[in-house]
Amino acid sequence: MIPIKNKKKNLEMTIEEMRRFAFNYIEKYTPSKQQLKTYLLKKYLKSSISPIKKSDITDLINVVTEDLEKTKFINDKFYSETKSKNLIQRGSSINKIRNYLISKGIQDKYIQDAINKIKENNEDQDFFSAIKICKKKRIGPARDDDNRSLFYKKDISILARSGFDFETSKKVMDINKEDYVRIINFL
Repeated sequence: MIPIKNKKKNLEMTIEEMRRFAFNYIEKYTPSKQQLKTYLLKKYLKSSISPIKKSDITDLINVVTEDLEKTKFINDKFYSETKSKNLIQRGSSINKIRNYLISKGIQDKYIQDAINKIKENNEDQDFFSAIKICKKKRIGPARDDDNRSLFYKKDISILARSGFDFETSKKVMDINKEDYVRIINFL
């Protein structure tokens, strides 16, 4: 039987190990709170730290992440804003950004704030993002006029898989070459 003093010392060592794992991970990446929790749990399960109850480990992980949140090492609001800006620059749709942030475990209020900021800056952001996708993948208005009608369905489906709704995709596909060039030069 393990004495209580030894168990307490073991938990303190585990907390220090978790903090060290967390700092190493934060140093390399900029994770959300949920990503960090998942990483710490996986790291603990792989490591050879002495066995502790799973409920105790989740409590320890929560203590470490809350401590890091208080000291501003991790911040889901900042994470959602920066990721959404990066994804907009790449040409991602608002639906794709929303789904990405949900998959990273970001709370709904932060997701909604990030999307509202995007819409404040530009009401028709999906249209311009779809134009960027067309330029990047050389589809739709970026194709030669001879091939546009042949690849219309394929191009619409590429835009749909990128998260754009049918109305936006159709609007982008119906742009003539001169307007497309002007918009690209503007972006």
